[in-house]
Amino acid sequence: MNLRTCPLCPRRCPIPEGGTGFCRARGVRDGQVVPLHYGRLSSLALDPIEKKPLAHFHPGSTILSVGTYGCNLDCVFCQNASISRDFEPQEPDAARSATPAELAGLAREMVPRANLGLAYTYNEPLVNYEFVRDAAREIRKAGLLNVLVSNAYLCPEPFDALLPLVDAANFDVKSFSEGYYRDLCGAPDLLGPGDAPEPAAGCAGRGALACVMRNVESAVRHGVHVEVTYLVLDGANDDDAQVREAAKWLASLGRGIPLHITRSFPRRFDQDRSPTPAETLLRLAAEARNLLDEVHVGNI
Repeated sequence: MNLRTCPLCPRRCPIPEGGTGFCRARGVRDGQVVPLHYGRLSSLALDPIEKKPLAHFHPGSTILSVGTYGCNLDCVFCQNASISRDFEPQEPDAARSATPAELAGLAREMVPRANLGLAYTYNEPLVNYEFVRDAAREIRKAGLLNVLVSNAYLCPEPFDALLPLVDAANFDVKSFSEGYYRDLCGAPDLLGPGDAPEPAAGCAGRGALACVMRNVESAVRHGVHVEVTYLVLDGANDDDAQVREAAKWLASLGRGIPLHITRSFPRRFDQDRSPTPAETLLRLAAEARNLLDEVHVGNI
Protein backbone atom coordinates (compact mmCIF):
# COMPACT_ATOMS: atom_id res chain seq x y z
CA MET A 1 0.00 0.00 0.00
CA ASN A 2 1.30 3.43 -0.93
CA LEU A 3 1.31 5.51 2.29
CA ARG A 4 2.14 9.13 2.98
CA THR A 5 3.43 10.20 6.40
CA CYS A 6 1.87 13.30 7.95
CA PRO A 7 4.74 15.48 9.22
CA LEU A 8 2.67 17.71 11.52
CA CYS A 9 2.58 16.02 14.92
CA PRO A 10 4.68 13.36 16.68
CA ARG A 11 2.24 10.62 15.72
CA ARG A 12 3.51 10.91 12.13
CA CYS A 13 0.52 8.96 10.87
CA PRO A 14 1.07 6.80 7.76
CA ILE A 15 -2.04 7.51 5.66
CA PRO A 16 -3.24 5.72 2.52
CA GLU A 17 -4.80 7.50 -0.44
CA GLY A 18 -8.31 8.58 0.55
CA GLY A 19 -7.63 7.91 4.23
CA THR A 20 -7.40 10.14 7.27
CA GLY A 21 -4.94 10.46 10.12
CA PHE A 22 -5.62 9.89 13.80
CA CYS A 23 -6.69 13.53 14.26
CA ARG A 24 -9.49 13.13 11.66
CA ALA A 25 -8.47 16.51 10.28
CA ARG A 26 -5.75 15.49 7.84
CA GLY A 27 -5.77 13.01 5.00
CA VAL A 28 -4.13 11.98 1.76
CA ARG A 29 -5.72 13.21 -1.44
CA ASP A 30 -4.03 12.88 -4.83
CA GLY A 31 -0.88 11.67 -3.14
CA GLN A 32 -0.52 14.66 -0.78
CA VAL A 33 -1.22 15.14 2.93
CA VAL A 34 -3.82 17.92 3.10
CA PRO A 35 -6.10 19.53 5.71
CA LEU A 36 -9.62 18.14 5.32
CA HIS A 37 -11.51 20.91 7.15
CA TYR A 38 -9.83 24.06 5.86
CA GLY A 39 -12.22 26.94 6.58
CA ARG A 40 -14.88 24.68 8.07
CA LEU A 41 -15.95 26.23 11.38
CA SER A 42 -17.47 24.37 14.28
CA SER A 43 -17.71 27.43 16.52
CA LEU A 44 -17.49 31.20 16.27
CA ALA A 45 -18.05 33.49 19.24
CA LEU A 46 -16.85 36.72 20.82
CA ASP A 47 -15.49 35.68 24.22
CA PRO A 48 -13.94 37.48 27.17
CA ILE A 49 -10.17 37.06 26.94
CA GLU A 50 -10.28 35.57 30.45
CA LYS A 51 -12.27 32.61 29.08
CA LYS A 52 -9.31 31.26 27.06
CA PRO A 53 -8.10 31.43 29.90
CA LEU A 54 -5.70 34.37 29.71
CA ALA A 55 -5.69 36.33 32.95
CA HIS A 56 -2.76 38.64 32.21
CA PHE A 57 -3.14 39.48 28.52
CA HIS A 58 -5.21 42.64 27.99
CA PRO A 59 -7.67 41.83 30.81
CA GLY A 60 -11.17 43.14 30.23
CA SER A 61 -10.90 42.73 26.46
CA THR A 62 -12.72 40.31 24.19
CA ILE A 63 -11.43 37.99 21.49
CA LEU A 64 -13.22 36.60 18.43
CA SER A 65 -12.84 32.84 18.93
CA VAL A 66 -12.95 30.25 16.18
CA GLY A 67 -13.06 26.46 16.32
CA THR A 68 -12.66 23.86 13.60
CA TYR A 69 -12.67 20.05 13.87
CA GLY A 70 -10.27 17.35 15.02
CA CYS A 71 -7.64 16.63 17.66
CA ASN A 72 -4.43 14.61 17.81
CA LEU A 73 -5.11 13.44 21.38
CA ASP A 74 -8.08 11.34 22.52
CA CYS A 75 -8.75 12.40 26.10
CA VAL A 76 -11.35 10.30 27.90
CA PHE A 77 -12.43 13.45 29.77
CA CYS A 78 -12.65 15.77 26.73
CA GLN A 79 -15.14 18.59 27.24
CA ASN A 80 -15.38 19.40 23.51
CA ALA A 81 -15.47 15.87 22.11
CA SER A 82 -18.33 16.66 19.71
CA ILE A 83 -15.94 18.77 17.61
CA SER A 84 -12.58 17.25 18.53
CA ARG A 85 -13.16 13.50 18.21
CA ASP A 86 -16.81 12.44 18.01
CA PHE A 87 -17.96 14.28 14.90
CA GLU A 88 -19.11 13.20 11.47
CA PRO A 89 -16.59 14.50 8.91
CA GLN A 90 -19.07 14.51 6.02
CA GLU A 91 -21.89 16.66 7.41
CA PRO A 92 -21.90 19.61 4.99
CA ASP A 93 -24.72 21.49 6.71
CA ALA A 94 -23.36 21.02 10.24
CA ALA A 95 -20.93 23.90 10.13
CA ARG A 96 -20.21 27.33 8.76
CA SER A 97 -17.23 28.13 6.63
CA ALA A 98 -15.05 31.20 6.28
CA THR A 99 -11.86 32.19 4.54
CA PRO A 100 -8.96 33.66 6.55
CA ALA A 101 -9.64 37.06 4.95
CA GLU A 102 -13.32 36.88 5.95
CA LEU A 103 -12.39 36.11 9.55
CA ALA A 104 -9.97 39.02 9.62
CA GLY A 105 -12.70 41.29 8.31
CA LEU A 106 -15.11 40.08 10.98
CA ALA A 107 -12.46 40.59 13.66
CA ARG A 108 -11.97 44.19 12.49
CA GLU A 109 -15.72 44.82 12.62
CA MET A 110 -15.70 43.74 16.29
CA VAL A 111 -12.91 46.08 17.41
CA PRO A 112 -15.51 48.55 18.77
CA ARG A 113 -16.63 45.71 21.06
CA ALA A 114 -13.12 45.56 22.59
CA ASN A 115 -12.02 42.73 20.29
CA LEU A 116 -8.26 42.14 20.22
CA GLY A 117 -8.16 39.88 17.17
CA LEU A 118 -8.67 36.14 16.69
CA ALA A 119 -8.30 33.12 19.00
CA TYR A 120 -7.86 29.60 17.64
CA THR A 121 -9.54 27.38 20.20
CA TYR A 122 -12.34 24.94 21.19
CA ASN A 123 -10.93 21.89 19.38
CA GLU A 124 -7.18 21.40 18.87
CA PRO A 125 -6.58 24.18 16.34
CA LEU A 126 -3.14 23.08 15.20
CA VAL A 127 -4.41 19.94 13.43
CA ASN A 128 -5.78 22.48 10.94
CA TYR A 129 -2.37 24.10 10.80
CA GLU A 130 -2.60 25.68 7.36
CA PHE A 131 -5.87 27.41 8.21
CA VAL A 132 -4.49 28.79 11.48
CA ARG A 133 -1.33 29.98 9.73
CA ASP A 134 -3.22 31.70 6.93
CA ALA A 135 -5.75 33.32 9.25
CA ALA A 136 -2.97 34.49 11.57
CA ARG A 137 -1.27 36.20 8.63
CA GLU A 138 -4.49 38.01 7.73
CA ILE A 139 -5.02 39.07 11.34
CA ARG A 140 -1.50 40.49 11.47
CA LYS A 141 -2.13 42.42 8.25
CA ALA A 142 -5.21 43.89 9.92
CA GLY A 143 -3.10 45.11 12.86
CA LEU A 144 -4.80 42.75 15.31
CA LEU A 145 -3.56 40.01 17.67
CA ASN A 146 -3.47 36.20 17.43
CA VAL A 147 -4.24 33.98 20.41
CA LEU A 148 -3.62 30.23 20.42
CA VAL A 149 -5.26 27.73 22.79
CA SER A 150 -3.56 24.41 22.21
CA ASN A 151 -2.32 21.13 23.65
CA ALA A 152 1.12 21.98 22.16
CA TYR A 153 1.49 18.42 20.85
CA LEU A 154 3.17 19.26 17.54
CA CYS A 155 6.50 18.59 15.85
CA PRO A 156 9.06 21.33 16.54
CA GLU A 157 9.47 22.57 12.97
CA PRO A 158 5.85 23.55 12.22
CA PHE A 159 5.34 24.73 15.79
CA ASP A 160 8.30 27.09 15.74
CA ALA A 161 7.41 28.33 12.25
CA LEU A 162 4.03 29.53 13.56
CA LEU A 163 5.31 31.31 16.67
CA PRO A 164 6.24 34.63 14.99
CA LEU A 165 2.51 35.05 14.24
CA VAL A 166 1.35 34.23 17.80
CA ASP A 167 0.95 37.00 20.37
CA ALA A 168 -0.43 34.97 23.29
CA ALA A 169 -1.14 31.33 24.05
CA ASN A 170 -2.69 29.17 26.69
CA PHE A 171 -1.26 25.67 26.61
CA ASP A 172 -2.89 22.66 28.24
CA VAL A 173 -0.42 20.62 30.24
CA LYS A 174 -2.64 17.63 30.95
CA SER A 175 -0.44 16.14 33.65
CA PHE A 176 3.22 15.92 34.55
CA SER A 177 3.25 12.18 33.81
CA GLU A 178 3.91 10.43 30.51
CA GLY A 179 1.69 7.60 31.71
CA TYR A 180 -1.25 9.96 32.09
CA TYR A 181 -0.84 11.18 28.51
CA ARG A 182 -0.69 7.56 27.37
CA ASP A 183 -3.53 6.13 29.45
CA LEU A 184 -6.02 9.00 29.62
CA CYS A 185 -5.13 11.09 26.57
CA GLY A 186 -4.45 8.35 24.03
CA ALA A 187 -0.90 9.46 23.25
CA PRO A 188 1.46 6.84 21.81
CA ASP A 189 4.05 5.51 24.24
CA LEU A 190 7.26 6.68 22.59
CA LEU A 191 9.44 6.55 25.68
CA GLY A 192 9.25 2.88 26.49
CA PRO A 193 9.32 1.74 30.14
CA GLY A 194 9.15 4.37 32.82
CA ASP A 195 6.95 7.31 33.59
CA ALA A 196 9.28 10.34 33.70
CA PRO A 197 9.64 12.74 30.78
CA GLU A 198 12.93 12.91 28.98
CA PRO A 199 14.59 16.33 28.60
CA ALA A 200 12.40 18.59 26.47
CA ALA A 201 14.79 18.94 23.56
CA GLY A 202 12.63 17.64 20.72
CA CYS A 203 9.97 15.12 19.81
CA ALA A 204 11.70 12.32 17.92
CA GLY A 205 11.42 9.18 20.01
CA ARG A 206 10.02 11.04 23.00
CA GLY A 207 6.73 10.99 24.85
CA ALA A 208 3.87 13.46 24.61
CA LEU A 209 4.73 15.38 27.78
CA ALA A 210 8.32 15.90 26.63
CA CYS A 211 7.01 17.28 23.32
CA VAL A 212 4.59 19.61 25.10
CA MET A 213 7.33 20.84 27.44
CA ARG A 214 9.66 21.50 24.53
CA ASN A 215 7.05 23.54 22.69
CA VAL A 216 5.96 25.58 25.70
CA GLU A 217 9.62 26.42 26.32
CA SER A 218 10.02 27.45 22.69
CA ALA A 219 6.99 29.76 22.86
CA VAL A 220 8.43 31.47 25.95
CA ARG A 221 11.81 31.90 24.22
CA HIS A 222 10.07 33.45 21.19
CA GLY A 223 8.45 36.11 23.37
CA VAL A 224 4.88 34.78 23.21
CA HIS A 225 2.77 35.67 26.24
CA VAL A 226 2.28 32.17 27.71
CA GLU A 227 -0.19 30.94 30.31
CA VAL A 228 -0.67 27.26 31.21
CA THR A 229 -3.78 25.31 32.20
CA TYR A 230 -3.60 22.21 34.40
CA LEU A 231 -7.00 20.47 34.46
CA VAL A 232 -7.22 18.44 37.67
CA LEU A 233 -8.97 15.05 37.55
CA ASP A 234 -9.95 13.61 40.89
CA GLY A 235 -7.67 10.70 41.73
CA ALA A 236 -5.68 10.93 38.48
CA ASN A 237 -3.30 13.93 38.42
CA ASP A 238 -4.17 15.57 41.73
CA ASP A 239 -1.15 14.65 43.82
CA ASP A 240 1.08 17.35 45.22
CA ALA A 241 4.25 15.90 43.70
CA GLN A 242 3.03 16.25 40.09
CA VAL A 243 1.88 19.83 40.57
CA ARG A 244 5.10 20.66 42.39
CA GLU A 245 7.18 19.34 39.48
CA ALA A 246 5.03 21.19 36.93
CA ALA A 247 5.38 24.43 38.90
CA LYS A 248 9.13 23.90 39.28
CA TRP A 249 9.47 23.47 35.53
CA LEU A 250 7.39 26.58 34.79
CA ALA A 251 9.35 28.58 37.35
CA SER A 252 12.55 27.64 35.53
CA LEU A 253 11.08 29.46 32.51
CA GLY A 254 9.86 32.39 34.59
CA ARG A 255 8.17 32.71 37.97
CA GLY A 256 5.65 35.10 36.43
CA ILE A 257 4.17 32.59 33.99
CA PRO A 258 0.52 32.22 35.04
CA LEU A 259 -0.71 28.73 35.94
CA HIS A 260 -4.45 27.96 35.88
CA ILE A 261 -5.36 25.02 38.13
CA THR A 262 -8.82 24.09 36.92
CA ARG A 263 -11.66 21.93 38.18
CA SER A 264 -12.93 19.12 35.97
CA PHE A 265 -16.41 17.64 35.71
CA PRO A 266 -17.47 14.21 34.39
CA ARG A 267 -17.33 14.14 30.60
CA ARG A 268 -17.24 11.71 27.66
CA PHE A 269 -15.83 8.29 28.74
CA ASP A 270 -15.02 9.47 32.26
CA GLN A 271 -18.55 9.85 33.63
CA ASP A 272 -17.92 7.83 36.80
CA ARG A 273 -15.27 10.20 38.10
CA SER A 274 -16.34 12.79 40.66
CA PRO A 275 -15.94 16.52 40.02
CA THR A 276 -12.67 17.74 41.45
CA PRO A 277 -13.22 18.77 45.09
CA ALA A 278 -12.66 22.48 45.63
CA GLU A 279 -10.34 21.75 48.53
CA THR A 280 -8.07 19.77 46.19
CA LEU A 281 -7.73 22.74 43.85
CA LEU A 282 -6.97 25.11 46.72
CA ARG A 283 -4.36 22.72 48.14
CA LEU A 284 -2.62 22.33 44.78
CA ALA A 285 -2.75 26.07 44.14
CA ALA A 286 -1.07 26.70 47.50
CA GLU A 287 1.64 24.20 46.55
CA ALA A 288 2.23 25.88 43.19
CA ARG A 289 2.39 29.34 44.79
CA ASN A 290 5.57 28.30 46.57
CA LEU A 291 7.25 28.49 43.16
CA LEU A 292 5.07 30.70 40.93
CA ASP A 293 3.82 34.26 41.36
CA GLU A 294 0.55 33.92 39.42
CA VAL A 295 -1.60 30.87 40.21
CA HIS A 296 -5.32 30.95 39.44
CA VAL A 297 -8.04 28.48 40.42
CA GLY A 298 -10.73 27.90 37.82
CA ASN A 299 -14.25 26.45 37.55
CA ILE A 300 -15.19 26.81 41.22
